[in-house]
Amino acid sequence: MGESAIEVVIVPYAADNYAYLARRESAREAVVVDAGEAAPVLAAVDSFGLELRAVLSTHHHGDHVGGNAELRRAIPSLRVYGAAETPARVPGLTDPLPPDGRFEVASMQFVALAVPGHTRSGLAFAGHGWVFTGDTLFGAGCGRLFEGTAAELHGSLRRMVESFPSTTRAAFGHEYTMQNLRFAARMEPGNLAIAARAARVAKLRAEGRPSTPSTLAEELATNPFLRTKSPELRARLGRGEDDADADVFGELRALKDRS
Repeated sequence: MGESAIEVVIVPYAADNYAYLARRESAREAVVVDAGEAAPVLAAVDSFGLELRAVLSTHHHGDHVGGNAELRRAIPSLRVYGAAETPARVPGLTDPLPPDGRFEVASMQFVALAVPGHTRSGLAFAGHGWVFTGDTLFGAGCGRLFEGTAAELHGSLRRMVESFPSTTRAAFGHEYTMQNLRFAARMEPGNLAIAARAARVAKLRAEGRPSTPSTLAEELATNPFLRTKSPELRARLGRGEDDADADVFGELRALKDRS
């Protein structure tokens, strides 16, 4: 994958969603990841003097694709990339992508990493030192199991962190980080990295700033769903060292759902 620099603009919308405008450094051509609403995206495009070339849709949920059709009406030449497995579920889809498909748009190269679990055909778009995770990986958390299994989502998360350098910036779809860190601290009260991250995120949020992006290294150190081997976490769940990681993950996800 090309790793030359790109610039990313975070576009908040709705109650806690994030879209992302990405472009090559100083270029005008840009793409947007997860256009749940068109108006904030168009406002950001205008504010930064960009030319929007494409939408990259991580999955079909309405708060991530709700703006696709309106954006295509505003920009008829716009391309929309999404999963080929479920093309009818991504509004305005022009470029269906196979799992792990590679493509170039606006002079940027991406891989559409297959990440089933939250949905059966979820994608994470990675390139140039970034991975746009949608609702698969959150800051200190992960998505709920709407269509996939715990084993699938666990596998998707492990594959994501093992496919890219630990310095890769992870740009996630919702501002859930603070509440996720509270859960993480319950699972690993002795993990000082969780406490330190919670302090940093609390400061960011108090200043009205987003907690995204993190890095894969930060997630590996503080995200309980990537820490299923932790002896402290397993002890909190009453699990032994011989229990399968996917089983620990499934119990952890179910516990978070109830919290």
